[in-house]
Amino acid sequence: MHENAVHEYYLEKLRQMRADRHERLGAIRSRAAALAYQRRVRRAIRRAIGPLPPRTPLNARTTGTERRAAFTLEKVLFESRPGCLVTAHLYIPTGLQRPAPAVLGSCGHSPDGKAEPLYQEFCQRLARAGFVVLIYDPFNQGERDQYHRLKDRSAVASCTHAHNMMGKQLELVGEWFGAWRAWDGIRALDYLLTRPEVDPSHIGLTGNSGGGTMTTWMWALEPRFTMAAPSCFVTTFAANFENELPADCEQYPPGVVGAGLEMADFIIARAPDPVLLLGQQYCFFDRRGLEEAYGEVRSFYDVLRAPPENAGLFIGPRGHGFFRENQEAMVEFFCRQAGLKRPRRVGKIVGFDTASVNVTPKGNTVAAGAVPIYTQTAGRARELRESRPALTASKLKTLVADCLHLPERQELSPPHFRVLRPARLEGRAVARYLVETELPARALLHKRMEDGSRTYSLDVEKTVHLYLPHVSSAADLVSDPLALAAQSKHPLYALDARGMGEFMPEEERRNYTYPYGMDYMYHGYGLLFGESYLGRRVHDVLSTVDLLVSEGARDIHLYGRGQGALLALFAALLHRRIRQVVLKNLPLSYDDWTRVPLVAWPAANFPRGVLHHFDLPDCIRALGKRVTLQQPWGPDMKPLRADQSRRRLKQVGLPLRVLSGR
Repeated sequence: MHENAVHEYYLEKLRQMRADRHERLGAIRSRAAALAYQRRVRRAIRRAIGPLPPRTPLNARTTGTERRAAFTLEKVLFESRPGCLVTAHLYIPTGLQRPAPAVLGSCGHSPDGKAEPLYQEFCQRLARAGFVVLIYDPFNQGERDQYHRLKDRSAVASCTHAHNMMGKQLELVGEWFGAWRAWDGIRALDYLLTRPEVDPSHIGLTGNSGGGTMTTWMWALEPRFTMAAPSCFVTTFAANFENELPADCEQYPPGVVGAGLEMADFIIARAPDPVLLLGQQYCFFDRRGLEEAYGEVRSFYDVLRAPPENAGLFIGPRGHGFFRENQEAMVEFFCRQAGLKRPRRVGKIVGFDTASVNVTPKGNTVAAGAVPIYTQTAGRARELRESRPALTASKLKTLVADCLHLPERQELSPPHFRVLRPARLEGRAVARYLVETELPARALLHKRMEDGSRTYSLDVEKTVHLYLPHVSSAADLVSDPLALAAQSKHPLYALDARGMGEFMPEEERRNYTYPYGMDYMYHGYGLLFGESYLGRRVHDVLSTVDLLVSEGARDIHLYGRGQGALLALFAALLHRRIRQVVLKNLPLSYDDWTRVPLVAWPAANFPRGVLHHFDLPDCIRALGKRVTLQQPWGPDMKPLRADQSRRRLKQVGLPLRVLSGR
């Protein structure tokens, strides 16, 4: 019934943003106006990417070569940042007499990375056409499995799931996985430009799918690239959302949609430099969005009076992938821009088997001495922990509200609510109230009733007991001992915040922790808007408490379990009417989530940049005697042993009295 509420919330925001953007673009008539818009776009992109790390020695070396008639393949190893080893292949055309144009290849989401046959194929087409080509492995592809030492890798078995694992941990320290990916590419370019075979005046950039993503981001970031051809990625953020297409965490640049940008703006940022947008007829990245993006790019280039050939579009006849037709279009485009002869059509290309072209001895950079990304994230979290100042209660509340990007609430204007038809739960009537916390997003308040005749009104006690579930009120009210104990003593309300309980899409109810579910996608679009999906759920709780107070409640006793415990913790800190709070299955620290390779908690529970400002023990400490903890959960979303809980409380400076054995 309500499972589309969150979707409609973000869709409405997207459509309003796009209407405003369309008006801005439509008003551009002069070169001066176009350049002013471009400057605005570039600033927004830079803010989204964030500060990049300092350049450190590449420590590059060639570990082997493979020779073919048309080219030589060098196996290259370099460090994009200290301890971060990157494996790459350098294709050098046979018989070069002078520096040649070059292309950086960015891999899509293939397990084999640079050794994927289609990626070997496009590199060889370019080399046969006269280009020097460098293609490098992304994290958890090819030779860069960051979880090489783990026995159980099921949670990160695919490279995309691994990326999302790394990404949500990086969010805690305020970083974006896409920036890490882009930095690898920028340092790969640094290496490419050290080679005497390369003409720096003609440097291309291409890739498909995830490689198309990085091509798009790096094209906007790095002016040393002179031409680009992203394939099977560019569409619109709106099309992906409308089509219920969750993206990888590196495909959600923080704040860009909130700044009024669409994907086309990453191309517009480099106008009038040459770019070819590539897609496929049957790609899941909507070709309507690609055609829209190209239309905007074409119009912008026309205002700048760019040569017609500087902005092109090619849509191949197949499904998602960098197949021959798109490769040939890309090579021909780069040849035209670099002044090379139109390449002869290449027939079948015979590639290398993966083992023969491994750069590292065991085919893994961690085995070769690389520092895994989760270890680097833990190091950054430690630096933040050691540098955070002590916080006053008022300062902490301000930081929490800012970190969660909470919208303003009018305390004297509680949200409107609707009385829905009652339900039955294990034979008892349940009143249901739809709370309009931030339309079209809503929260659903439940109350189990002894008298079914009273389910059509909201009669609030002076002391209210409110329960926040881990996933669903309907499930917890009949199964969780905390909820059952509270119900046995008091009239009990339960609240499903947005995206939870009845607001969950059907498939989400079967597996809410799925790394590519709708809940994950809503978190991603929260990031794109510069919001916090977690913060919006906290807002639902706070607004519902406002409603209960307006209806006569004087004191609120709050209970939360799992994900609901996080919501309850923040709400109790921020709302003065919450007198007592019981937190069951609460994580004891966000910092703990950076100290392990794998974290089972869904992405929606990760507030971006939180460890720059505070951690959960700060919030627990600020609640003083009002808070009780039950059965804390670890990063794996499983209960800590009693001795582990006590030890961790001591480590973070919390009194043992907050821990209840019940």
